[in-house]
Amino acid sequence: MNSMKNFIFYEYKEITVRSDKAPLYRDCYECFGWQQDENFTMQETGGKITLTLKRDRKLVNKTELTRLQRNFEANMEEIDSLERSKTSAASIWAMSIAMAGTAFMAGAVFAVSAEPPHILLCILLAIPAFAGWILPYFVYQQVKARRTRQVTPFIEEKIEEIYGMCKKGQSLL
Repeated sequence: MNSMKNFIFYEYKEITVRSDKAPLYRDCYECFGWQQDENFTMQETGGKITLTLKRDRKLVNKTELTRLQRNFEANMEEIDSLERSKTSAASIWAMSIAMAGTAFMAGAVFAVSAEPPHILLCILLAIPAFAGWILPYFVYQQVKARRTRQVTPFIEEKIEEIYGMCKKGQSLL
């Protein structure tokens, strides 16, 4: 009967995160009362890790910790969105230029395969075609670098908010 008094009822949570973000998630969730469940190991598949966490169901400040945890999760989603935005615009620009280059190359092929062949037109169309195939790499790098400079302050601000939430959560435990 005495062993039932010492029994702790846990609630469980399983999250899948990118491998590079796993230590941050684990540290932050600990600030909200969660701990790694020692009965399960972290499972890694395809660059993502599944964390299995548990926490005492009878935490004193559970409502506030849950609110902080939800804010943390929302901030992490915003950070992921900002990080994805670094490459999305760059990819669109690079693909658009490459498609235009391909269209010019198609025109060049049609010009040279016409009867009689239009060699001068083929050469005039091939020049922007090759440029359209070479430039996307440089455009991608430039647009990505510019977007990275734009979003980095916002990401750092979100990380500071997360650290503040973790500090507050740790003080409630």
